[in-house]
Order: sequence, then C-alpha cells, then structure tokens
Amino acid sequence: MQLEIEVVGKGKALAELDDRNPETSKKIYENLPLEGNAQVWLEETYFQIPINLDYENASSTSVKGDLSYWPPGSAFCIFYGESQPASAVNPIGRITKNLELFKEVEEEDIIILNSI
Repeated sequence: MQLEIEVVGKGKALAELDDRNPETSKKIYENLPLEGNAQVWLEETYFQIPINLDYENASSTSVKGDLSYWPPGSAFCIFYGESQPASAVNPIGRITKNLELFKEVEEEDIIILNSI
C-alpha cells in the first residue's frame, strides 16, 4: 500500500504501509484521503485523523522514517529523526522518499495523505 504525503506548499514524500499492524494499516488506507493540521514534537510530526483504533501490536520505540498510529490521540505520526514516541504507538509503515521534508514542517501546516 503506497502513500503520497503532501505538506501543502512545501512538498511531497512517498511512503509504504507494511504489515507490522495490518488492521491499523488497512483501516487507514481504506479511509484515504486524510488531511490534518501538523503538530510537532521533538523530531516527530503528527496530526489527528478521524479514525479511532485500539492498540494492535504496539511498540514504545521507533526508527527514523517510521509511520505510526497513536491510539490515545487518534493521530498519524511521522518520525523523521531520532526521537521516540511519548507513549506506545502502532507502527504501520515507512517513508521511502523525501524524509527530509518533515524537518521543514511547522505547527498547523496542512498535511494530506493520499493513495498512489
């Protein structure tokens, strides 16, 4: 499942959803396109999405480039640096192209997720 992640006015990145949390990945993919206002925490960009899911195969760690879903905040998370999640997340994929774009994201930037 391939994604295009657009930061409006700044650029686009490519990503791929994987099978670490297959039900979470599937539910998000089935509800594309999704849009939200960016929040920034350390080296993570996240935004709330209108999907409420529970923990599946939760992890309290991430690696640079991970995409995750954070159940307590119904948030889609993009880890672009070395920071770790504030609490457990469902890892769902990886950025495959243009990870450096997320270093430019500012609070309230509009992010759009689309299938490709």
